[in-house]
Amino acid sequence: MQKFVMAAVAGTLASVVATTQFVGPLVAQEQGKSATVYEQLDLFGDIFERIRAQYVEEVEPSELIEAAINGMLTSLDPHSSYLPPDDAADMRVQTRGEFGGLGIEVTQEEGFVKVVSPIDGTPAMEAGVEAGDFITHVDGESVLGLTLDQAVDLMRGPVGSEIVITVVREGEEEPFDVSIIRDTIKLTAVRARTESDAVVLRVTTFNDQTYPNLAEGLAEQVEELGGMDNVNGVVLDLRNNPGGLLTQAIRVSDAFLEKGEIVSTRGRDPADGDRYNATPGDLAEGKPLVVLINGGSASASEIVAGALQDHHRAIVVGTKSFGKGSVQTVMPLRGDGAMRLTTARYYTPSGRSIQALGVSPDIVVEQPRREPDATEEEEATNVFSRSEADLRGRLDNDSLTEEEIQQIEDDRAKAEAAAKLREEDYQLAYAIDILKGLSKLAPTDQ
Repeated sequence: MQKFVMAAVAGTLASVVATTQFVGPLVAQEQGKSATVYEQLDLFGDIFERIRAQYVEEVEPSELIEAAINGMLTSLDPHSSYLPPDDAADMRVQTRGEFGGLGIEVTQEEGFVKVVSPIDGTPAMEAGVEAGDFITHVDGESVLGLTLDQAVDLMRGPVGSEIVITVVREGEEEPFDVSIIRDTIKLTAVRARTESDAVVLRVTTFNDQTYPNLAEGLAEQVEELGGMDNVNGVVLDLRNNPGGLLTQAIRVSDAFLEKGEIVSTRGRDPADGDRYNATPGDLAEGKPLVVLINGGSASASEIVAGALQDHHRAIVVGTKSFGKGSVQTVMPLRGDGAMRLTTARYYTPSGRSIQALGVSPDIVVEQPRREPDATEEEEATNVFSRSEADLRGRLDNDSLTEEEIQQIEDDRAKAEAAAKLREEDYQLAYAIDILKGLSKLAPTDQ
Protein backbone atom coordinates (compact mmCIF):
# COMPACT_ATOMS: atom_id res chain seq x y z
CA MET A 1 0.00 0.00 0.00
CA GLN A 2 2.87 2.31 0.91
CA LYS A 3 4.50 1.72 -2.47
CA PHE A 4 1.25 2.41 -4.35
CA VAL A 5 0.73 5.75 -2.63
CA MET A 6 4.30 6.81 -3.28
CA ALA A 7 4.08 5.76 -6.92
CA ALA A 8 0.96 7.82 -7.27
CA VAL A 9 2.57 10.84 -5.63
CA ALA A 10 5.66 10.48 -7.80
CA GLY A 11 3.52 10.34 -10.91
CA THR A 12 1.64 13.43 -9.83
CA LEU A 13 4.83 15.38 -9.17
CA ALA A 14 6.28 14.32 -12.52
CA SER A 15 3.18 15.48 -14.35
CA VAL A 16 3.26 18.83 -12.59
CA VAL A 17 6.88 19.40 -13.58
CA ALA A 18 6.27 18.31 -17.16
CA THR A 19 3.21 20.50 -17.45
CA THR A 20 5.00 23.51 -16.05
CA GLN A 21 7.83 23.11 -18.52
CA PHE A 22 5.42 22.77 -21.47
CA VAL A 23 2.97 25.55 -20.62
CA GLY A 24 5.59 28.21 -19.95
CA PRO A 25 6.41 28.98 -23.62
CA LEU A 26 2.73 28.82 -24.56
CA VAL A 27 1.79 31.37 -21.92
CA ALA A 28 4.55 33.63 -23.11
CA GLN A 29 3.40 33.21 -26.70
CA GLU A 30 -0.18 34.09 -25.82
CA GLN A 31 0.98 37.10 -23.84
CA GLY A 32 2.99 38.18 -26.87
CA LYS A 33 -0.09 37.91 -29.09
CA SER A 34 -2.16 39.90 -26.59
CA ALA A 35 0.48 42.59 -26.46
CA THR A 36 0.46 42.84 -30.26
CA VAL A 37 -3.35 43.08 -30.33
CA TYR A 38 -3.33 45.85 -27.69
CA GLU A 39 -0.67 47.71 -29.64
CA GLN A 40 -2.85 47.56 -32.76
CA LEU A 41 -5.88 48.73 -30.79
CA ASP A 42 -3.78 51.65 -29.53
CA LEU A 43 -2.85 52.34 -33.16
CA PHE A 44 -6.52 52.33 -34.09
CA GLY A 45 -7.23 54.78 -31.29
CA ASP A 46 -4.44 57.10 -32.46
CA ILE A 47 -5.76 57.08 -36.06
CA PHE A 48 -9.31 57.65 -34.88
CA GLU A 49 -8.27 60.68 -32.83
CA ARG A 50 -6.19 62.15 -35.67
CA ILE A 51 -9.07 61.80 -38.12
CA ARG A 52 -11.49 63.37 -35.69
CA ALA A 53 -9.15 66.28 -34.94
CA GLN A 54 -7.37 66.91 -38.24
CA TYR A 55 -9.54 65.69 -41.15
CA VAL A 56 -10.39 68.48 -43.57
CA GLU A 57 -14.06 68.34 -42.60
CA GLU A 58 -15.73 67.58 -39.30
CA VAL A 59 -16.80 63.94 -39.06
CA GLU A 60 -19.27 62.17 -36.84
CA PRO A 61 -17.36 59.85 -34.45
CA SER A 62 -20.14 57.26 -34.45
CA GLU A 63 -20.01 57.03 -38.25
CA LEU A 64 -16.26 56.46 -38.10
CA ILE A 65 -16.70 53.64 -35.61
CA GLU A 66 -19.47 52.03 -37.70
CA ALA A 67 -17.33 52.26 -40.83
CA ALA A 68 -14.40 50.63 -39.03
CA ILE A 69 -16.59 47.82 -37.72
CA ASN A 70 -18.12 47.22 -41.13
CA GLY A 71 -14.71 47.27 -42.78
CA MET A 72 -13.50 44.62 -40.36
CA LEU A 73 -16.49 42.38 -41.13
CA THR A 74 -16.58 42.85 -44.91
CA SER A 75 -12.88 41.97 -45.09
CA LEU A 76 -13.85 38.43 -44.02
CA ASP A 77 -16.25 37.45 -46.82
CA PRO A 78 -19.03 39.03 -48.92
CA HIS A 79 -21.79 37.96 -46.52
CA SER A 80 -20.50 39.26 -43.17
CA SER A 81 -21.44 42.83 -42.34
CA TYR A 82 -22.50 45.30 -39.70
CA LEU A 83 -26.15 46.30 -39.63
CA PRO A 84 -26.86 49.75 -38.18
CA PRO A 85 -30.13 50.00 -36.21
CA ASP A 86 -32.23 50.96 -39.27
CA ASP A 87 -30.80 48.15 -41.41
CA ALA A 88 -31.27 45.63 -38.59
CA ALA A 89 -34.92 46.67 -38.30
CA ASP A 90 -35.36 46.35 -42.08
CA MET A 91 -33.90 42.85 -42.01
CA ARG A 92 -36.31 41.76 -39.30
CA VAL A 93 -39.18 43.07 -41.40
CA GLN A 94 -37.92 41.27 -44.51
CA THR A 95 -38.02 37.89 -42.81
CA ARG A 96 -41.71 38.58 -42.16
CA GLY A 97 -42.26 39.08 -45.88
CA GLU A 98 -42.85 42.82 -46.58
CA PHE A 99 -40.41 45.66 -47.16
CA GLY A 100 -39.68 48.60 -49.43
CA GLY A 101 -37.24 48.53 -52.36
CA LEU A 102 -36.58 47.28 -55.89
CA GLY A 103 -37.03 43.56 -55.30
CA ILE A 104 -33.54 42.19 -55.92
CA GLU A 105 -31.17 40.10 -53.84
CA VAL A 106 -27.59 41.27 -54.38
CA THR A 107 -24.03 40.41 -53.46
CA GLN A 108 -20.68 41.98 -54.32
CA GLU A 109 -18.14 40.69 -56.83
CA GLU A 110 -15.02 42.43 -58.13
CA GLY A 111 -16.15 45.71 -56.64
CA PHE A 112 -19.50 45.75 -58.40
CA VAL A 113 -22.96 44.79 -57.23
CA LYS A 114 -24.05 41.43 -58.65
CA VAL A 115 -27.69 40.43 -58.82
CA VAL A 116 -28.23 37.05 -57.17
CA SER A 117 -31.84 37.08 -58.30
CA PRO A 118 -34.80 39.37 -58.91
CA ILE A 119 -37.87 38.55 -56.85
CA ASP A 120 -41.10 37.52 -58.59
CA GLY A 121 -43.67 40.26 -59.07
CA THR A 122 -41.37 43.11 -58.03
CA PRO A 123 -40.34 46.26 -59.93
CA ALA A 124 -36.91 44.79 -60.70
CA MET A 125 -38.38 41.63 -62.22
CA GLU A 126 -40.88 43.62 -64.29
CA ALA A 127 -38.11 45.94 -65.48
CA GLY A 128 -36.18 42.94 -66.84
CA VAL A 129 -33.36 42.65 -64.31
CA GLU A 130 -31.85 39.15 -64.47
CA ALA A 131 -29.79 36.93 -62.18
CA GLY A 132 -26.10 37.43 -62.91
CA ASP A 133 -26.46 41.08 -63.95
CA PHE A 134 -23.77 43.45 -62.68
CA ILE A 135 -24.92 46.88 -61.48
CA THR A 136 -22.15 49.39 -62.15
CA HIS A 137 -23.92 52.73 -61.62
CA VAL A 138 -26.92 53.98 -59.67
CA ASP A 139 -28.43 57.19 -61.05
CA GLY A 140 -25.14 57.79 -62.85
CA GLU A 141 -23.00 57.32 -59.74
CA SER A 142 -20.45 54.49 -59.86
CA VAL A 143 -20.69 51.82 -57.18
CA LEU A 144 -17.05 50.81 -57.67
CA GLY A 145 -15.21 51.24 -54.39
CA LEU A 146 -18.36 51.24 -52.27
CA THR A 147 -19.19 48.57 -49.73
CA LEU A 148 -22.25 46.46 -50.46
CA ASP A 149 -24.24 48.28 -47.77
CA GLN A 150 -23.30 51.65 -49.25
CA ALA A 151 -24.35 50.52 -52.71
CA VAL A 152 -27.65 49.21 -51.34
CA ASP A 153 -28.20 52.56 -49.59
CA LEU A 154 -27.86 54.28 -52.97
CA MET A 155 -30.65 52.09 -54.34
CA ARG A 156 -33.00 52.83 -51.47
CA GLY A 157 -35.50 55.64 -51.69
CA PRO A 158 -39.15 56.63 -51.26
CA VAL A 159 -41.82 54.35 -52.67
CA GLY A 160 -42.90 55.68 -56.07
CA SER A 161 -39.60 57.34 -56.87
CA GLU A 162 -37.58 56.46 -59.97
CA ILE A 163 -34.10 54.97 -60.02
CA VAL A 164 -31.90 54.30 -63.05
CA ILE A 165 -29.34 51.50 -62.73
CA THR A 166 -26.62 50.75 -65.27
CA VAL A 167 -26.34 47.04 -66.00
CA VAL A 168 -23.60 44.92 -67.54
CA ARG A 169 -24.96 41.59 -68.77
CA GLU A 170 -23.17 38.59 -70.23
CA GLY A 171 -23.92 38.38 -73.93
CA GLU A 172 -24.58 42.11 -74.27
CA GLU A 173 -21.81 44.13 -75.88
CA GLU A 174 -22.53 47.41 -74.07
CA PRO A 175 -23.81 48.40 -70.62
CA PHE A 176 -27.41 49.62 -70.64
CA ASP A 177 -29.68 51.58 -68.32
CA VAL A 178 -32.75 50.16 -66.61
CA SER A 179 -35.36 52.49 -65.12
CA ILE A 180 -37.21 51.15 -62.08
CA ILE A 181 -39.95 52.69 -59.93
CA ARG A 182 -39.44 51.83 -56.27
CA ASP A 183 -42.34 50.12 -54.57
CA THR A 184 -43.33 48.28 -51.41
CA ILE A 185 -42.23 44.67 -51.84
CA LYS A 186 -44.81 42.23 -50.56
CA LEU A 187 -43.41 38.75 -50.78
CA THR A 188 -45.73 35.86 -51.41
CA ALA A 189 -43.47 33.08 -50.25
CA VAL A 190 -45.19 30.32 -52.25
CA ARG A 191 -47.54 30.45 -55.23
CA ALA A 192 -49.32 27.20 -56.05
CA ARG A 193 -51.08 26.26 -59.29
CA THR A 194 -51.86 23.25 -61.46
CA GLU A 195 -50.34 22.56 -64.88
CA SER A 196 -51.29 19.38 -66.79
CA ASP A 197 -52.23 17.43 -63.65
CA ALA A 198 -48.99 18.47 -61.94
CA VAL A 199 -48.88 20.77 -58.94
CA VAL A 200 -46.41 23.63 -59.38
CA LEU A 201 -45.11 25.19 -56.18
CA ARG A 202 -43.25 28.43 -56.96
CA VAL A 203 -41.15 29.23 -53.89
CA THR A 204 -39.80 32.80 -54.11
CA THR A 205 -38.13 33.14 -50.72
CA PHE A 206 -37.59 31.37 -47.39
CA ASN A 207 -39.23 33.51 -44.74
CA ASP A 208 -41.52 32.74 -41.81
CA GLN A 209 -44.43 32.04 -44.17
CA THR A 210 -42.74 29.65 -46.59
CA TYR A 211 -43.59 26.24 -45.15
CA PRO A 212 -47.16 27.15 -44.09
CA ASN A 213 -47.82 28.63 -47.55
CA LEU A 214 -46.34 25.55 -49.25
CA ALA A 215 -48.34 23.03 -47.23
CA GLU A 216 -51.57 24.98 -47.66
CA GLY A 217 -51.04 25.60 -51.38
CA LEU A 218 -50.23 21.96 -52.10
CA ALA A 219 -53.30 20.76 -50.21
CA GLU A 220 -55.57 23.18 -52.11
CA GLN A 221 -54.28 22.13 -55.52
CA VAL A 222 -54.54 18.42 -54.71
CA GLU A 223 -58.14 18.95 -53.61
CA GLU A 224 -58.92 20.79 -56.87
CA LEU A 225 -57.55 17.84 -58.84
CA GLY A 226 -59.78 15.47 -56.90
CA GLY A 227 -57.17 13.86 -54.68
CA MET A 228 -53.55 12.74 -54.85
CA ASP A 229 -54.44 9.81 -57.13
CA ASN A 230 -55.10 12.33 -59.91
CA VAL A 231 -51.77 14.14 -59.45
CA ASN A 232 -48.89 13.28 -61.79
CA GLY A 233 -46.35 14.82 -59.44
CA VAL A 234 -45.03 18.06 -57.98
CA VAL A 235 -42.72 20.70 -59.43
CA LEU A 236 -40.82 22.65 -56.77
CA ASP A 237 -39.73 25.81 -58.59
CA LEU A 238 -36.75 27.38 -56.80
CA ARG A 239 -35.48 29.47 -59.71
CA ASN A 240 -34.32 32.98 -58.76
CA ASN A 241 -34.92 32.17 -55.08
CA PRO A 242 -32.11 33.93 -53.17
CA GLY A 243 -32.61 31.93 -49.98
CA GLY A 244 -33.49 33.10 -46.49
CA LEU A 245 -34.06 31.26 -43.23
CA LEU A 246 -32.23 27.98 -42.67
CA THR A 247 -35.09 26.71 -40.50
CA GLN A 248 -37.53 27.10 -43.39
CA ALA A 249 -35.21 25.34 -45.84
CA ILE A 250 -35.12 22.42 -43.43
CA ARG A 251 -38.92 22.34 -43.09
CA VAL A 252 -39.48 22.47 -46.86
CA SER A 253 -37.00 19.63 -47.39
CA ASP A 254 -38.61 17.63 -44.60
CA ALA A 255 -42.00 18.11 -46.27
CA PHE A 256 -40.97 15.64 -49.00
CA LEU A 257 -38.62 13.31 -47.09
CA GLU A 258 -39.55 10.44 -44.79
CA LYS A 259 -36.17 10.06 -43.10
CA GLY A 260 -32.46 10.79 -43.32
CA GLU A 261 -30.23 13.80 -43.00
CA ILE A 262 -31.32 17.07 -44.58
CA VAL A 263 -28.27 19.25 -43.98
CA SER A 264 -25.35 19.58 -41.60
CA THR A 265 -23.44 22.67 -40.57
CA ARG A 266 -19.81 22.82 -39.46
CA GLY A 267 -18.11 25.80 -37.91
CA ARG A 268 -14.58 26.43 -36.69
CA ASP A 269 -15.12 24.24 -33.62
CA PRO A 270 -16.26 20.72 -34.58
CA ALA A 271 -18.30 20.61 -31.39
CA ASP A 272 -20.46 23.45 -32.70
CA GLY A 273 -21.63 21.47 -35.74
CA ASP A 274 -25.32 20.65 -36.17
CA ARG A 275 -27.10 17.93 -38.07
CA TYR A 276 -30.75 18.17 -39.11
CA ASN A 277 -32.77 15.07 -39.95
CA ALA A 278 -36.12 14.50 -41.62
CA THR A 279 -39.17 13.30 -39.75
CA PRO A 280 -41.74 10.79 -41.09
CA GLY A 281 -44.35 12.19 -43.46
CA ASP A 282 -44.29 13.18 -47.15
CA LEU A 283 -46.80 15.86 -48.20
CA ALA A 284 -46.62 14.57 -51.79
CA GLU A 285 -47.26 10.97 -50.64
CA GLY A 286 -44.35 9.64 -52.68
CA LYS A 287 -45.46 11.22 -55.97
CA PRO A 288 -42.60 12.11 -58.38
CA LEU A 289 -40.90 15.42 -57.63
CA VAL A 290 -38.95 17.74 -59.93
CA VAL A 291 -36.93 20.65 -58.54
CA LEU A 292 -36.20 23.59 -60.85
CA ILE A 293 -33.05 25.67 -60.20
CA ASN A 294 -30.95 28.26 -62.02
CA GLY A 295 -28.12 30.68 -61.35
CA GLY A 296 -30.40 32.75 -59.13
CA SER A 297 -31.10 29.85 -56.75
CA ALA A 298 -28.93 30.43 -53.68
CA SER A 299 -28.36 29.46 -50.07
CA ALA A 300 -31.56 27.96 -48.62
CA SER A 301 -32.70 27.01 -52.14
CA GLU A 302 -29.51 25.02 -52.60
CA ILE A 303 -30.01 23.27 -49.27
CA VAL A 304 -33.42 22.04 -50.43
CA ALA A 305 -32.25 21.06 -53.91
CA GLY A 306 -29.15 19.31 -52.54
CA ALA A 307 -31.07 17.35 -49.91
CA LEU A 308 -33.77 16.12 -52.29
CA GLN A 309 -31.15 15.29 -54.93
CA ASP A 310 -28.89 13.33 -52.56
CA HIS A 311 -31.84 11.28 -51.30
CA HIS A 312 -32.93 10.59 -54.90
CA ARG A 313 -36.30 12.03 -53.95
CA ALA A 314 -36.33 14.55 -56.80
CA ILE A 315 -34.94 15.08 -60.27
CA VAL A 316 -33.16 18.43 -60.34
CA VAL A 317 -33.64 20.29 -63.63
CA GLY A 318 -32.33 23.60 -64.94
CA THR A 319 -28.90 25.21 -64.70
CA LYS A 320 -26.19 25.33 -62.03
CA SER A 321 -27.18 27.20 -58.89
CA PHE A 322 -25.44 30.22 -57.34
CA GLY A 323 -23.08 28.39 -54.97
CA LYS A 324 -23.54 30.05 -51.56
CA GLY A 325 -22.69 27.34 -49.07
CA SER A 326 -22.19 29.35 -45.90
CA VAL A 327 -24.38 30.08 -42.89
CA GLN A 328 -24.73 33.56 -41.42
CA THR A 329 -25.75 34.19 -37.83
CA VAL A 330 -27.34 37.54 -36.99
CA MET A 331 -26.20 38.68 -33.56
CA PRO A 332 -27.92 41.63 -31.85
CA LEU A 333 -25.56 44.34 -30.62
CA ARG A 334 -25.90 47.18 -28.16
CA GLY A 335 -27.64 50.22 -29.59
CA ASP A 336 -30.18 48.11 -31.57
CA GLY A 337 -27.65 47.30 -34.30
CA ALA A 338 -26.68 43.79 -35.34
CA MET A 339 -23.78 41.84 -36.77
CA ARG A 340 -24.23 39.36 -39.58
CA LEU A 341 -21.33 36.93 -39.27
CA THR A 342 -20.49 33.83 -41.30
CA THR A 343 -20.26 31.14 -38.65
CA ALA A 344 -20.41 27.85 -40.55
CA ARG A 345 -20.48 26.03 -43.85
CA TYR A 346 -23.35 23.73 -44.68
CA TYR A 347 -23.13 20.31 -46.28
CA THR A 348 -25.67 18.23 -48.16
CA PRO A 349 -26.55 14.72 -46.91
CA SER A 350 -23.78 13.15 -49.00
CA GLY A 351 -21.24 15.42 -47.28
CA ARG A 352 -20.60 17.76 -50.21
CA SER A 353 -20.20 21.49 -49.86
CA ILE A 354 -21.65 23.59 -52.66
CA GLN A 355 -19.66 26.68 -51.69
CA ALA A 356 -18.61 28.44 -54.92
CA LEU A 357 -19.60 25.30 -56.88
CA GLY A 358 -23.38 25.29 -56.72
CA VAL A 359 -25.80 22.41 -57.16
CA SER A 360 -25.46 20.75 -60.56
CA PRO A 361 -28.81 19.70 -62.06
CA ASP A 362 -29.41 16.09 -63.01
CA ILE A 363 -30.71 17.35 -66.35
CA VAL A 364 -29.29 20.60 -67.69
CA VAL A 365 -32.01 22.65 -69.39
CA GLU A 366 -31.31 26.21 -70.47
CA GLN A 367 -34.11 28.75 -70.61
CA PRO A 368 -34.04 29.98 -74.22
CA ARG A 369 -34.54 33.67 -74.87
CA ARG A 370 -37.92 34.34 -76.39
CA GLU A 371 -37.99 34.95 -80.13
CA PRO A 372 -40.45 37.22 -81.95
CA ASP A 373 -43.80 35.56 -82.55
CA ALA A 374 -44.60 34.25 -86.01
CA THR A 375 -46.65 36.64 -88.11
CA GLU A 376 -50.30 35.98 -88.84
CA GLU A 377 -49.42 35.62 -92.51
CA GLU A 378 -46.95 32.79 -91.75
CA GLU A 379 -49.54 31.01 -89.66
CA ALA A 380 -52.19 31.37 -92.35
CA THR A 381 -49.96 29.82 -95.01
CA ASN A 382 -49.23 26.74 -92.92
CA VAL A 383 -50.86 23.94 -94.93
CA PHE A 384 -50.67 21.60 -91.92
CA SER A 385 -53.05 23.72 -89.84
CA ARG A 386 -56.04 21.90 -91.40
CA SER A 387 -57.09 18.35 -90.62
CA GLU A 388 -59.64 15.73 -91.71
CA ALA A 389 -62.14 17.23 -89.29
CA ASP A 390 -62.08 20.47 -91.28
CA LEU A 391 -63.05 18.81 -94.56
CA ARG A 392 -66.60 19.16 -95.86
CA GLY A 393 -68.50 15.88 -95.97
CA ARG A 394 -66.04 13.98 -93.77
CA LEU A 395 -67.15 10.74 -92.11
CA ASP A 396 -67.98 10.77 -88.41
CA ASN A 397 -66.13 8.57 -85.93
CA ASP A 398 -68.65 5.92 -84.86
CA SER A 399 -66.32 3.77 -82.76
CA LEU A 400 -66.27 6.02 -79.71
CA THR A 401 -68.90 7.22 -77.27
CA GLU A 402 -69.48 10.91 -76.67
CA GLU A 403 -67.74 10.61 -73.31
CA GLU A 404 -64.67 9.02 -74.92
CA ILE A 405 -64.54 11.68 -77.60
CA GLN A 406 -64.82 14.36 -74.92
CA GLN A 407 -61.96 12.73 -73.01
CA ILE A 408 -59.77 12.76 -76.13
CA GLU A 409 -60.56 16.42 -76.71
CA ASP A 410 -59.79 17.24 -73.07
CA ASP A 411 -56.44 15.43 -73.34
CA ARG A 412 -55.67 17.27 -76.57
CA ALA A 413 -56.48 20.61 -74.88
CA LYS A 414 -54.04 19.75 -72.10
CA ALA A 415 -51.36 18.88 -74.63
CA GLU A 416 -51.93 22.16 -76.46
CA ALA A 417 -51.73 24.05 -73.17
CA ALA A 418 -48.45 22.27 -72.43
CA ALA A 419 -47.12 23.28 -75.85
CA LYS A 420 -48.06 26.90 -75.16
CA LEU A 421 -46.34 26.71 -71.78
CA ARG A 422 -43.23 25.45 -73.57
CA GLU A 423 -43.08 28.78 -75.41
CA GLU A 424 -43.60 30.81 -72.23
CA ASP A 425 -41.45 28.82 -69.79
CA TYR A 426 -39.45 26.03 -71.41
CA GLN A 427 -37.81 24.82 -68.18
CA LEU A 428 -41.13 24.44 -66.37
CA ALA A 429 -42.69 22.70 -69.36
CA TYR A 430 -39.72 20.30 -69.42
CA ALA A 431 -40.26 19.50 -65.73
CA ILE A 432 -43.96 18.82 -66.28
CA ASP A 433 -43.15 16.58 -69.25
CA ILE A 434 -40.86 14.54 -66.96
CA LEU A 435 -43.68 14.08 -64.45
CA LYS A 436 -46.10 13.13 -67.21
CA GLY A 437 -43.67 10.53 -68.50
CA LEU A 438 -43.09 9.09 -65.03
CA SER A 439 -46.83 8.86 -64.42
CA LYS A 440 -47.17 6.71 -67.57
CA LEU A 441 -44.59 4.30 -66.16
CA ALA A 442 -46.23 4.07 -62.74
CA PRO A 443 -47.87 0.71 -62.08
CA THR A 444 -51.67 0.69 -62.18
CA ASP A 445 -53.99 -1.36 -59.99
CA GLN A 446 -55.23 -4.49 -61.72
